[in-house]
Amino acid sequence: MDYNNWVRGELEVLSKSLGFRYLPREELNGRLTKLKASMDREGIEGVLVVEKMDQYYLSGTTQDGYLYVPLEGEPVFMARRELERASLESPLEDVVPIRSMRELPSLIGEHSGKLPRTLGLELDVFPVRDYFKCQSLFTGVQLMDASQVIRDIRKIKSPFEIDLMRVAGEIGKKVYLEGAEILREGMSEIEFAGLLEAAAKRYGHEGLLRVRSLNYEAYSWHVLSGPTGGIVSQSDSPMGGLGLSPAFPVGASLRIMRAHEPILVDFGTCYHGYQADETRMFSIGRMEKKFLDAYKACQEIHDAVLDQTRPGADCEALFMSTLRLAENMGYKESYLGPSGLQTRFAGHGIGLELNELPFLAKGHAYPLEEGMTFALEPKIVFPGEGAVGIENTVVVTKGGFEILTPLEQKIFRV
Repeated sequence: MDYNNWVRGELEVLSKSLGFRYLPREELNGRLTKLKASMDREGIEGVLVVEKMDQYYLSGTTQDGYLYVPLEGEPVFMARRELERASLESPLEDVVPIRSMRELPSLIGEHSGKLPRTLGLELDVFPVRDYFKCQSLFTGVQLMDASQVIRDIRKIKSPFEIDLMRVAGEIGKKVYLEGAEILREGMSEIEFAGLLEAAAKRYGHEGLLRVRSLNYEAYSWHVLSGPTGGIVSQSDSPMGGLGLSPAFPVGASLRIMRAHEPILVDFGTCYHGYQADETRMFSIGRMEKKFLDAYKACQEIHDAVLDQTRPGADCEALFMSTLRLAENMGYKESYLGPSGLQTRFAGHGIGLELNELPFLAKGHAYPLEEGMTFALEPKIVFPGEGAVGIENTVVVTKGGFEILTPLEQKIFRV
Protein backbone atom coordinates (compact mmCIF):
# COMPACT_ATOMS: atom_id res chain seq x y z
CA MET A 1 0.00 0.00 0.00
CA ASP A 2 1.27 3.48 -0.87
CA TYR A 3 1.30 5.34 2.43
CA ASN A 4 0.99 8.85 1.01
CA ASN A 5 -2.06 7.96 -1.06
CA TRP A 6 -3.65 6.33 1.97
CA VAL A 7 -2.99 9.41 4.12
CA ARG A 8 -4.63 11.75 1.65
CA GLY A 9 -7.88 9.80 1.77
CA GLU A 10 -8.41 7.30 4.54
CA LEU A 11 -6.61 9.19 7.32
CA GLU A 12 -8.82 12.24 6.84
CA VAL A 13 -11.97 10.09 6.97
CA LEU A 14 -10.70 8.15 10.00
CA SER A 15 -9.68 11.20 12.03
CA LYS A 16 -12.88 13.11 11.34
CA SER A 17 -15.02 10.09 12.21
CA LEU A 18 -13.30 9.99 15.60
CA GLY A 19 -14.05 13.63 16.38
CA PHE A 20 -10.87 15.45 15.38
CA ARG A 21 -11.53 19.19 15.33
CA TYR A 22 -9.23 20.97 12.90
CA LEU A 23 -8.39 24.64 13.20
CA PRO A 24 -10.76 26.69 11.00
CA ARG A 25 -9.09 28.99 8.50
CA GLU A 26 -11.03 32.02 9.75
CA GLU A 27 -9.82 31.32 13.29
CA LEU A 28 -6.23 31.12 12.07
CA ASN A 29 -6.63 34.34 10.06
CA GLY A 30 -7.61 36.22 13.21
CA ARG A 31 -4.56 34.94 15.08
CA LEU A 32 -2.18 35.83 12.23
CA THR A 33 -3.68 39.30 11.98
CA LYS A 34 -3.00 39.90 15.68
CA LEU A 35 0.52 38.54 15.38
CA LYS A 36 1.39 40.69 12.38
CA ALA A 37 0.07 43.83 14.08
CA SER A 38 2.36 43.11 17.04
CA MET A 39 5.29 42.30 14.75
CA ASP A 40 4.81 45.63 12.99
CA ARG A 41 4.86 47.53 16.29
CA GLU A 42 8.05 45.75 17.37
CA GLY A 43 9.84 46.10 14.03
CA ILE A 44 9.96 42.36 13.34
CA GLU A 45 9.77 41.45 9.64
CA GLY A 46 9.49 37.69 10.11
CA VAL A 47 8.99 35.16 12.92
CA LEU A 48 10.39 31.64 12.98
CA VAL A 49 8.20 29.52 15.28
CA VAL A 50 9.56 26.27 16.72
CA GLU A 51 7.78 25.80 20.08
CA LYS A 52 5.06 23.18 19.62
CA MET A 53 2.14 25.04 21.18
CA ASP A 54 3.05 28.28 19.41
CA GLN A 55 3.17 26.29 16.17
CA TYR A 56 -0.20 24.71 16.91
CA TYR A 57 -1.72 28.09 17.72
CA LEU A 58 -0.41 29.66 14.51
CA SER A 59 -0.68 26.73 12.07
CA GLY A 60 -3.03 24.08 13.45
CA THR A 61 -0.42 21.31 13.40
CA THR A 62 2.26 20.02 15.76
CA GLN A 63 4.06 17.87 13.22
CA ASP A 64 7.83 18.25 13.40
CA GLY A 65 9.02 21.28 11.49
CA TYR A 66 9.34 25.06 11.36
CA LEU A 67 6.69 27.72 10.87
CA TYR A 68 7.69 30.99 9.24
CA VAL A 69 5.36 33.98 9.44
CA PRO A 70 6.38 37.03 7.38
CA LEU A 71 5.08 40.49 8.16
CA GLU A 72 3.95 40.71 4.54
CA GLY A 73 2.62 37.67 2.72
CA GLU A 74 1.46 34.22 3.77
CA PRO A 75 3.06 31.89 6.32
CA VAL A 76 4.75 28.64 5.33
CA PHE A 77 5.04 25.49 7.39
CA MET A 78 8.20 23.51 6.63
CA ALA A 79 7.62 19.93 7.72
CA ARG A 80 10.39 17.52 8.59
CA ARG A 81 7.96 14.78 9.66
CA GLU A 82 5.19 14.20 8.73
CA LEU A 83 4.38 16.23 5.60
CA GLU A 84 1.07 14.59 4.69
CA ARG A 85 -0.35 14.91 8.19
CA ALA A 86 0.82 18.52 8.44
CA SER A 87 -0.93 19.27 5.14
CA LEU A 88 -4.13 17.66 6.39
CA GLU A 89 -4.09 19.27 9.83
CA SER A 90 -3.11 22.83 8.91
CA PRO A 91 -5.38 25.24 7.02
CA LEU A 92 -2.25 26.95 5.65
CA GLU A 93 -1.90 26.75 1.89
CA ASP A 94 1.87 26.49 1.95
CA VAL A 95 3.12 23.31 3.63
CA VAL A 96 6.44 22.15 2.20
CA PRO A 97 9.07 19.55 3.09
CA ILE A 98 12.38 20.38 4.75
CA ARG A 99 15.25 18.04 5.55
CA SER A 100 17.38 20.13 7.89
CA MET A 101 17.71 23.52 9.51
CA ARG A 102 20.29 24.47 6.89
CA GLU A 103 17.54 24.77 4.29
CA LEU A 104 15.66 27.48 6.21
CA PRO A 105 17.19 30.55 4.50
CA SER A 106 16.67 29.17 0.99
CA LEU A 107 13.10 28.01 1.63
CA ILE A 108 12.14 31.28 3.34
CA GLY A 109 13.81 33.26 0.55
CA GLU A 110 11.97 31.26 -2.14
CA HIS A 111 8.65 31.61 -0.35
CA SER A 112 8.83 35.32 0.48
CA GLY A 113 11.12 36.51 -2.28
CA LYS A 114 13.62 37.79 0.26
CA LEU A 115 14.99 37.23 3.73
CA PRO A 116 13.72 39.47 6.55
CA ARG A 117 16.02 42.14 7.92
CA THR A 118 14.80 41.27 11.43
CA LEU A 119 13.86 37.73 12.43
CA GLY A 120 11.93 37.00 15.61
CA LEU A 121 12.63 33.84 17.64
CA GLU A 122 11.03 32.46 20.82
CA LEU A 123 14.10 33.18 22.92
CA ASP A 124 12.44 32.06 26.15
CA VAL A 125 12.53 28.46 24.89
CA PHE A 126 14.75 28.48 21.76
CA PRO A 127 17.87 26.31 22.30
CA VAL A 128 21.12 28.27 22.43
CA ARG A 129 22.76 25.85 19.99
CA ASP A 130 20.00 26.52 17.46
CA TYR A 131 20.29 30.26 18.07
CA PHE A 132 23.99 30.14 17.16
CA LYS A 133 23.07 28.05 14.13
CA CYS A 134 20.58 30.72 13.02
CA GLN A 135 23.27 33.37 13.44
CA SER A 136 25.49 31.47 11.02
CA LEU A 137 22.67 30.70 8.56
CA PHE A 138 20.97 34.12 8.46
CA THR A 139 23.97 36.34 7.85
CA GLY A 140 23.12 40.03 7.91
CA VAL A 141 19.76 39.35 9.62
CA GLN A 142 19.12 40.79 13.07
CA LEU A 143 17.73 38.16 15.44
CA MET A 144 15.14 39.45 17.91
CA ASP A 145 13.05 38.05 20.76
CA ALA A 146 9.46 37.38 19.67
CA SER A 147 8.42 35.27 22.66
CA GLN A 148 6.50 38.03 24.44
CA VAL A 149 4.78 39.05 21.21
CA ILE A 150 3.42 35.53 20.80
CA ARG A 151 2.51 35.10 24.47
CA ASP A 152 0.63 38.40 24.44
CA ILE A 153 -1.59 37.45 21.50
CA ARG A 154 -2.32 34.05 23.06
CA LYS A 155 -3.57 35.52 26.35
CA ILE A 156 -7.00 36.47 24.91
CA LYS A 157 -8.96 33.35 24.01
CA SER A 158 -11.41 33.24 21.12
CA PRO A 159 -14.86 31.61 21.35
CA PHE A 160 -13.36 28.63 19.49
CA GLU A 161 -10.71 28.17 22.18
CA ILE A 162 -13.09 28.73 25.08
CA ASP A 163 -15.43 26.09 23.69
CA LEU A 164 -12.61 23.53 23.71
CA MET A 165 -11.78 24.45 27.31
CA ARG A 166 -15.45 23.97 28.23
CA VAL A 167 -15.24 20.44 26.87
CA ALA A 168 -12.11 19.84 28.95
CA GLY A 169 -14.02 21.11 31.99
CA GLU A 170 -16.89 18.73 31.29
CA ILE A 171 -14.42 15.84 31.07
CA GLY A 172 -13.04 16.87 34.46
CA LYS A 173 -16.53 16.87 35.96
CA LYS A 174 -17.11 13.28 34.83
CA VAL A 175 -13.73 12.23 36.20
CA TYR A 176 -14.33 13.64 39.68
CA LEU A 177 -17.81 12.14 39.86
CA GLU A 178 -16.41 8.73 38.93
CA GLY A 179 -13.68 9.26 41.52
CA ALA A 180 -16.30 9.46 44.24
CA GLU A 181 -17.48 6.00 43.19
CA ILE A 182 -13.96 4.54 42.90
CA LEU A 183 -12.25 5.77 46.08
CA ARG A 184 -11.98 3.33 48.97
CA GLU A 185 -9.88 2.92 52.10
CA GLY A 186 -6.69 0.94 51.57
CA MET A 187 -6.16 2.23 48.04
CA SER A 188 -2.84 3.93 47.28
CA GLU A 189 -2.62 7.46 45.95
CA ILE A 190 -1.14 6.34 42.65
CA GLU A 191 -3.75 3.62 42.16
CA PHE A 192 -6.54 6.14 42.65
CA ALA A 193 -4.77 8.58 40.36
CA GLY A 194 -4.35 5.93 37.67
CA LEU A 195 -8.02 5.04 37.79
CA LEU A 196 -8.92 8.72 37.48
CA GLU A 197 -6.65 9.06 34.46
CA ALA A 198 -8.12 5.94 32.85
CA ALA A 199 -11.60 7.42 33.28
CA ALA A 200 -10.45 10.75 31.82
CA LYS A 201 -8.95 9.10 28.76
CA ARG A 202 -12.20 7.30 28.05
CA TYR A 203 -13.75 10.75 27.63
CA GLY A 204 -10.97 12.15 25.43
CA HIS A 205 -8.40 13.55 27.90
CA GLU A 206 -5.07 13.63 26.06
CA GLY A 207 -3.05 12.84 29.16
CA LEU A 208 -0.26 15.36 28.65
CA LEU A 209 -0.51 18.81 30.26
CA ARG A 210 1.87 21.13 28.49
CA VAL A 211 3.83 23.85 30.24
CA ARG A 212 6.26 26.42 28.81
CA SER A 213 9.29 25.56 30.88
CA LEU A 214 12.66 23.85 31.08
CA ASN A 215 12.93 20.78 33.33
CA TYR A 216 9.32 20.74 34.45
CA GLU A 217 6.65 18.28 33.36
CA ALA A 218 2.99 18.79 34.17
CA TYR A 219 0.79 15.82 34.95
CA SER A 220 -2.76 14.89 35.94
CA TRP A 221 -2.15 12.51 38.83
CA HIS A 222 -1.76 15.06 41.65
CA VAL A 223 -3.38 13.03 44.46
CA LEU A 224 -2.14 13.95 47.94
CA SER A 225 -3.44 12.34 51.13
CA GLY A 226 -2.80 13.27 54.73
CA PRO A 227 0.86 14.16 55.36
CA THR A 228 1.88 13.97 51.68
CA GLY A 229 -0.28 17.08 51.15
CA GLY A 230 2.15 19.02 53.31
CA ILE A 231 5.23 18.13 51.29
CA VAL A 232 6.78 20.76 49.01
CA SER A 233 8.80 19.66 45.99
CA GLN A 234 10.34 21.01 42.78
CA SER A 235 7.24 22.65 41.32
CA ASP A 236 6.19 26.20 42.13
CA SER A 237 3.00 25.15 43.86
CA PRO A 238 1.73 25.21 47.46
CA MET A 239 2.40 21.49 47.78
CA GLY A 240 4.23 18.99 45.63
CA GLY A 241 3.50 15.58 47.08
CA LEU A 242 5.93 12.73 47.61
CA GLY A 243 5.87 11.18 44.14
CA LEU A 244 7.14 7.70 43.31
CA SER A 245 10.91 8.24 43.47
CA PRO A 246 13.64 10.91 43.52
CA ALA A 247 13.48 10.74 39.71
CA PHE A 248 9.85 11.95 39.84
CA PRO A 249 9.38 13.50 43.30
CA VAL A 250 5.94 15.02 42.72
CA GLY A 251 2.33 13.99 42.76
CA ALA A 252 0.79 10.70 43.85
CA SER A 253 2.83 8.15 45.76
CA LEU A 254 2.45 4.55 46.91
CA ARG A 255 1.13 5.77 50.26
CA ILE A 256 -2.09 4.08 51.37
CA MET A 257 -4.96 6.54 51.89
CA ARG A 258 -6.70 6.37 55.25
CA ALA A 259 -10.05 7.33 56.70
CA HIS A 260 -10.73 10.84 58.03
CA GLU A 261 -7.69 12.48 56.40
CA PRO A 262 -7.86 15.15 53.67
CA ILE A 263 -7.34 13.83 50.13
CA LEU A 264 -6.55 16.65 47.72
CA VAL A 265 -7.02 15.88 44.02
CA ASP A 266 -5.63 18.44 41.56
CA PHE A 267 -6.54 16.88 38.22
CA GLY A 268 -6.10 18.81 34.97
CA THR A 269 -7.71 17.72 31.73
CA CYS A 270 -6.71 18.40 28.14
CA TYR A 271 -8.92 18.33 25.05
CA HIS A 272 -7.55 19.13 21.59
CA GLY A 273 -4.59 20.79 23.31
CA TYR A 274 -6.69 23.05 25.56
CA GLN A 275 -6.62 22.54 29.28
CA ALA A 276 -8.92 22.95 32.27
CA ASP A 277 -7.37 22.80 35.73
CA GLU A 278 -9.34 22.07 38.89
CA THR A 279 -8.94 20.85 42.46
CA ARG A 280 -11.48 19.16 44.69
CA MET A 281 -11.31 17.53 48.12
CA PHE A 282 -12.13 13.91 48.92
CA SER A 283 -12.29 12.08 52.23
CA ILE A 284 -13.04 8.58 53.44
CA GLY A 285 -15.41 9.39 56.24
CA ARG A 286 -15.51 12.83 57.81
CA MET A 287 -12.37 14.98 57.91
CA GLU A 288 -11.23 16.66 61.11
CA LYS A 289 -12.75 20.07 61.87
CA LYS A 290 -9.36 21.75 61.32
CA PHE A 291 -9.39 20.74 57.66
CA LEU A 292 -13.09 21.46 57.17
CA ASP A 293 -12.59 24.99 58.49
CA ALA A 294 -9.53 25.54 56.28
CA TYR A 295 -11.42 24.32 53.24
CA LYS A 296 -14.24 26.76 54.02
CA ALA A 297 -11.63 29.54 54.16
CA CYS A 298 -10.31 28.53 50.73
CA GLN A 299 -13.84 28.68 49.36
CA GLU A 300 -14.35 32.16 50.80
CA ILE A 301 -11.11 33.41 49.25
CA HIS A 302 -12.03 31.80 45.93
CA ASP A 303 -15.48 33.38 45.90
CA ALA A 304 -14.16 36.79 46.98
CA VAL A 305 -11.75 36.86 44.03
CA LEU A 306 -14.51 35.88 41.61
CA ASP A 307 -16.72 38.65 43.01
CA GLN A 308 -14.04 41.09 41.79
CA THR A 309 -13.29 39.32 38.50
CA ARG A 310 -14.23 41.49 35.54
CA PRO A 311 -12.42 43.36 32.74
CA GLY A 312 -10.21 46.04 34.27
CA ALA A 313 -9.60 44.32 37.61
CA ASP A 314 -5.89 44.47 38.52
CA CYS A 315 -4.23 41.05 38.75
CA GLU A 316 -1.74 42.02 41.45
CA ALA A 317 -4.48 43.67 43.53
CA LEU A 318 -6.58 40.51 43.33
CA PHE A 319 -3.66 38.46 44.61
CA MET A 320 -2.91 40.86 47.45
CA SER A 321 -6.54 40.75 48.51
CA THR A 322 -6.25 36.98 49.00
CA LEU A 323 -3.28 37.47 51.34
CA ARG A 324 -5.29 39.87 53.49
CA LEU A 325 -8.27 37.52 53.61
CA ALA A 326 -6.09 34.56 54.59
CA GLU A 327 -4.41 36.59 57.32
CA ASN A 328 -7.74 37.85 58.68
CA MET A 329 -8.99 34.25 58.90
CA GLY A 330 -5.85 33.11 60.75
CA TYR A 331 -4.08 31.32 57.90
CA LYS A 332 -1.22 33.70 57.15
CA GLU A 333 1.45 31.06 57.85
CA SER A 334 -0.19 28.25 55.89
CA TYR A 335 -1.87 29.97 52.94
CA LEU A 336 -0.31 28.92 49.61
CA GLY A 337 2.22 26.63 51.26
CA PRO A 338 4.23 26.08 54.44
CA SER A 339 5.69 29.16 56.11
CA GLY A 340 8.75 30.35 54.19
CA LEU A 341 7.91 28.24 51.15
CA GLN A 342 4.70 29.85 49.99
CA THR A 343 4.04 30.41 46.32
CA ARG A 344 3.64 33.97 45.06
CA PHE A 345 0.47 33.50 43.03
CA ALA A 346 -3.14 32.52 43.61
CA GLY A 347 -4.02 32.02 39.96
CA HIS A 348 -2.29 31.25 36.68
CA GLY A 349 -3.28 31.69 33.06
CA ILE A 350 -4.22 28.54 31.21
CA GLY A 351 -4.98 27.44 27.67
CA LEU A 352 -2.61 25.43 25.50
CA GLU A 353 -0.14 25.66 28.39
CA LEU A 354 -0.47 25.79 32.17
CA ASN A 355 1.57 28.93 32.66
CA GLU A 356 0.07 31.41 30.23
CA LEU A 357 -0.88 35.01 30.99
CA PRO A 358 -2.44 36.32 33.19
CA PHE A 359 -1.05 35.58 36.65
CA LEU A 360 -2.80 36.65 39.83
CA ALA A 361 0.49 37.39 41.49
CA LYS A 362 2.73 40.02 42.97
CA GLY A 363 4.49 41.95 40.22
CA HIS A 364 1.69 41.38 37.72
CA ALA A 365 -0.01 44.75 37.93
CA TYR A 366 -2.01 44.68 34.71
CA PRO A 367 -5.75 44.46 34.12
CA LEU A 368 -7.85 41.45 33.35
CA GLU A 369 -9.32 41.54 29.86
CA GLU A 370 -12.37 39.92 28.33
CA GLY A 371 -11.37 36.52 26.96
CA MET A 372 -8.56 35.86 29.44
CA THR A 373 -8.68 32.45 31.10
CA PHE A 374 -7.05 31.56 34.39
CA ALA A 375 -7.11 28.87 37.08
CA LEU A 376 -7.85 30.25 40.54
CA GLU A 377 -6.43 28.01 43.28
CA PRO A 378 -6.37 29.14 46.93
CA LYS A 379 -4.86 26.38 49.06
CA ILE A 380 -3.89 25.95 52.71
CA VAL A 381 -1.11 23.61 53.80
CA PHE A 382 -0.37 22.08 57.21
CA PRO A 383 3.09 20.40 57.15
CA GLY A 384 2.99 16.85 58.44
CA GLU A 385 -0.82 16.82 58.47
CA GLY A 386 -2.36 17.59 55.10
CA ALA A 387 -3.57 20.19 52.66
CA VAL A 388 -6.90 21.51 51.43
CA GLY A 389 -7.89 23.71 48.52
CA ILE A 390 -10.22 24.54 45.71
CA GLU A 391 -9.43 25.35 42.08
CA ASN A 392 -11.51 26.33 39.09
CA THR A 393 -10.72 27.47 35.57
CA VAL A 394 -12.59 30.63 34.61
CA VAL A 395 -12.91 32.93 31.61
CA VAL A 396 -13.28 36.67 31.99
CA THR A 397 -16.48 37.82 30.29
CA LYS A 398 -17.79 41.26 29.42
CA GLY A 399 -19.83 41.39 32.62
CA GLY A 400 -17.67 39.29 34.93
CA PHE A 401 -16.69 35.64 34.58
CA GLU A 402 -17.79 32.14 33.63
CA ILE A 403 -16.56 29.01 35.40
CA LEU A 404 -15.36 26.47 32.82
CA THR A 405 -15.02 23.64 35.37
CA PRO A 406 -18.69 23.23 36.35
CA LEU A 407 -18.31 20.52 39.01
CA GLU A 408 -19.95 21.33 42.35
CA GLN A 409 -17.52 22.52 45.02
CA LYS A 410 -18.49 20.18 47.86
CA ILE A 411 -16.13 17.78 49.61
CA PHE A 412 -16.62 14.30 48.13
CA ARG A 413 -17.01 12.08 51.18
CA VAL A 414 -17.17 8.31 50.65
